[in-house]
Amino acid sequence: MIQIQAALFWAYAIGATFALSAGRQLQVWERINAGEGPRTRSRAANPYLALTALFAAVLMVPTGLFLLWQNPAWSTMHVADGHDGVWAGFVLFYAGGIPVAAIVGFLVAQGLVLVGAGYWAYLQCVGGYFLLFGTLIHGWDGTGYRRFLSPRAGDFADWPEDSVVNHLLDFLTSGTFLALLLFGAAVIGTMLATEIGWLMEGWSLPGADEDRKVPRLLAVAIAGAGVYGLPFAGALLADGLVRLVGGWLGLPLFAVVAGVTLLHGRSPVRWLYGLVGVPGRHWRAGIDDPGDQERGVRADRPV
Repeated sequence: MIQIQAALFWAYAIGATFALSAGRQLQVWERINAGEGPRTRSRAANPYLALTALFAAVLMVPTGLFLLWQNPAWSTMHVADGHDGVWAGFVLFYAGGIPVAAIVGFLVAQGLVLVGAGYWAYLQCVGGYFLLFGTLIHGWDGTGYRRFLSPRAGDFADWPEDSVVNHLLDFLTSGTFLALLLFGAAVIGTMLATEIGWLMEGWSLPGADEDRKVPRLLAVAIAGAGVYGLPFAGALLADGLVRLVGGWLGLPLFAVVAGVTLLHGRSPVRWLYGLVGVPGRHWRAGIDDPGDQERGVRADRPV
């Protein structure tokens, strides 16, 4: 349900966020299957991965294809003016690329969670959403927000001749915006319900209360701000720096700010991440269930 140029970034970010939300369950899944046969350890047997792929294929792909058919100009960020300008390969790329990107995002974040690098799994979410918001706000030529707020090809061409307020009102009263509202309620609503539900499910597992430092409602709010709010703010900052001092200087400046904000050992983002209660240890660490011990799973020290 998003424009083609930003769709894969969104799908990757959703896949990574799903894996991070179910991080504790994924670790339990690995512990249970540690001594089992190859069939139970197959990727297809992972219910969280299967649900992620199902979400992308059943909700993201059909809604995106509907908007591409209804309004090809808006869906291609006005690269195409109509159906004749849409190459069939774009449709194939969209329909096949969305589930693949979601699965790749999930597997990358899952791999990081299982080796005890949960914060780096979180950075996958931040990176994906930053690229999504950056595409919609700045785009490739500084007109991303204009392309997003122009429901028809003529609106984008006439942008300099009218005010931003009038363009915004025109977009809010368009059929494209109505379709986004309806599909957004289904896609984004299901996405948020899944992420929050998996977080809640993980917090009910042994050891979660020790890792989560704040009440559940506050933890959900912190997680939402970190996954969605921070990348959006970063995209606005990057756009502002590029417009102010140019891309050659603005992007390196933004990279320095982002690196200090996200990677420094005493970063406030790292501190807030530690409050949420997403596991930060290797999946073999802290095994104290007698059933796991009987299955021969070794309790390694945290890494």
